[in-house]
Amino acid sequence: MGRFTVAEFCVGGGGQALGLEAAGFDCVVAIEIDGNCCTTLRMNRPQWDVRQDDMRLVDGSRWKNVDLFAAGVSCPPFSIAGKQLGVNDDRDMFPDALRIIKEMRPKAVLLENVPGFASAKFSHYRANLCLTLHGLGYETEWRVLQASDYGVPQLRPRFILVALPKDRMAFFEWPEPYPNKITVGDTLKDLMASRGWKGVAHWQQQAHQVAPTIVGGSKKHGGPDLGPTRARKQWRELGVDGLGIANEPPPPDFPVDGRPRLTVRMVARIQGFPDFWKFSGKKTAAYRQVGNAFPPPVASAVGCAIASALDGKYPTARSRSAVQMRLFESPVPYC
Repeated sequence: MGRFTVAEFCVGGGGQALGLEAAGFDCVVAIEIDGNCCTTLRMNRPQWDVRQDDMRLVDGSRWKNVDLFAAGVSCPPFSIAGKQLGVNDDRDMFPDALRIIKEMRPKAVLLENVPGFASAKFSHYRANLCLTLHGLGYETEWRVLQASDYGVPQLRPRFILVALPKDRMAFFEWPEPYPNKITVGDTLKDLMASRGWKGVAHWQQQAHQVAPTIVGGSKKHGGPDLGPTRARKQWRELGVDGLGIANEPPPPDFPVDGRPRLTVRMVARIQGFPDFWKFSGKKTAAYRQVGNAFPPPVASAVGCAIASALDGKYPTARSRSAVQMRLFESPVPYC
């Protein structure tokens, strides 16, 4: 499979960018408005052109003919519980995404959002989005993918839209779910045991399940935790205290039957980040980057399907496996 170029917007802490890199896409520019996220991206990938900017102010014609435009546009307007979109709603970033796509004319488009965007509430908006992309020469397909189907130990459904020219869309196939689910206990056992906690074996058995969706936390309210009351109840069933995020794994004298809190690194693993990916800022800022991320393994699975379509080939199980190995085993840019 060949290598391609990608221009990325609303990059966040780099989950989608990292996954696409493993799938064969070289980042030519990464646009992100949050300073902590930009520091994270520069720290991990100093060779990327990381720009702290508002995508609404960016001229896409600077990156004409890039292979892929990828963006995880702002989510709040499209949550089921969110306030109804109004005319010229400044929370809605899709119009600027479409403007940049028109200016850039990429060979493919990848847009990611919350699963609520797939609901009937937004059917008219989705139809207009696809119609606009059709007018730009793309065929479109969208689907809600569950992260737990692609090697991520949490549910985390995400809306994914892929747009390709008709002759390339003929080769596009959504990635097949992996045969086995990964559990929280198996994912975090070594981290939970890293300071000598004696209750790890019991905890691992209790946590032999997939986690609920990690949330990013609000910038308006306090420090990080694992979500609202319902989510924290689900975490308790996994043997995890969801009321906050720990600085370190449980110590040797932590109660054998206790419920430890997760560290930022543990949450990053549950999001599918490899351990070599570091996050900038203090605990709250780092946790928000992790919690709002698009899981890298899901991005790599979709990226592999897009790369195969651009190559004019159907994806194979072997190519998907190779992508997953690159994602987790290489701490340096892939070649």
